[in-house]
Amino acid sequence: MNYYPANSGMLIMILTFTSLALGSGAGESATDTDKALLKKARQIMKEVPLIDGHNDTAWQYRNRVNNHLDAIDFAGDTGQLERPMHTDLPRLRAGRVGGQFWSVWVPVELPGADAVQATLEQIDVVHRLVTRYSDDLELALTADDIVRIHGQGKIASLIDVEGGHSINNSLAVLRQFYRAGARCMTITHWNNIAWADAATDTPEHGGLTPFGKEVIREMNRLGMLVDLSHVSPGTMNDALDVSKAPIIFSHSSARAICDHPRNVPDDVLSRMKKNDGVVMVTFALDFVSEEVRQYKGRWTAEEARLKDLLPHDPDAVEAGIASWREAHPLPSVPLAEVADHIDHIRKVAGIDHVGIGSDFDGISAAPVGLEDVSAFPALLAELLKRGYSEEEVKQVAGQNLLRVMRRAEKVAAELRRKTTPSDALIEELDKELKK
Repeated sequence: MNYYPANSGMLIMILTFTSLALGSGAGESATDTDKALLKKARQIMKEVPLIDGHNDTAWQYRNRVNNHLDAIDFAGDTGQLERPMHTDLPRLRAGRVGGQFWSVWVPVELPGADAVQATLEQIDVVHRLVTRYSDDLELALTADDIVRIHGQGKIASLIDVEGGHSINNSLAVLRQFYRAGARCMTITHWNNIAWADAATDTPEHGGLTPFGKEVIREMNRLGMLVDLSHVSPGTMNDALDVSKAPIIFSHSSARAICDHPRNVPDDVLSRMKKNDGVVMVTFALDFVSEEVRQYKGRWTAEEARLKDLLPHDPDAVEAGIASWREAHPLPSVPLAEVADHIDHIRKVAGIDHVGIGSDFDGISAAPVGLEDVSAFPALLAELLKRGYSEEEVKQVAGQNLLRVMRRAEKVAAELRRKTTPSDALIEELDKELKK
């Protein structure tokens, strides 16, 4: 989920693009080449599950229809809704998606116990979707589950808790989320939490607190993937220091290409080799394109200017922003720029450490050629066009993530033989920080 925080005042945009072309070659031979690459990409996706690290469909059900499944026909075309969505079953099938991490995100502004309840309700949405559409979806708890479910022609469905605020500083809550099917947790969202710094907030802990490090250890013991998307570089490095299992970035890109604080700097990418984790490249435009990142900065500055100028007239502020946007259209971002991030991560961290984490239905606009979940084959075809071998494309599609999960499961089994569930409390471990 990468909508801007509620207090930013950002307007939500849903843009639909129609081009699904690969490259810019002219003539019949280029068209034939593109068709052949797409065919090869789809064949790869039959052999290996394409595992998308992040999708916010569950939030769409909460935000739009208060979690009433009947109110959005997931077996229909949600792209035709008044506010189009990126995801539905027909387009998941068209996109050959083999495994999907469904994010269960709740706003960081929710107070402790309310966040726990809301997260459980979002976990419930995923379970109910899987039950309702059982011909197409099946809950996956392990790497072997993903392979088996994909082999049966279904979409393996995994649960990712997006933000450590959801556990309300309780390892017991973390364990119950795991029992409810969550196999991954993003450590922070947009804001710092009591035990970890976020990428988009002013650092206050320098990374992880002692309790935050205990959270990482307990996640290792459970076999829950540690997701470092959204966290500060300090938190990234602390988690890499502590974790005995590979970590993931479920929806982040390369900071060397786009200087957004949500992206992964090269020094952290280099550490992924030793950790054996994976960075799953996202499609969020301001994480992909430096031009868009700077555009969003100008948009935010104009909004702030209008609010200062018109503090008691929100309608005029909204009209002013709409006028500014009309005069300054959002830059277009092609699919190729997403592939550029994959190239960079491959160069710095290695082909073993890159994957795909779209953030569909958590982003306000998508790259041209990657409009929705039906478009994943086009990205793999672009990698083939760039000279990636079929085996390398299989790694990016899903094999790297499967390796990470298997290693995390093995580490968890070893730790559970040696250790018991942690009963540490934040007020005990972080008491020195309160002085």
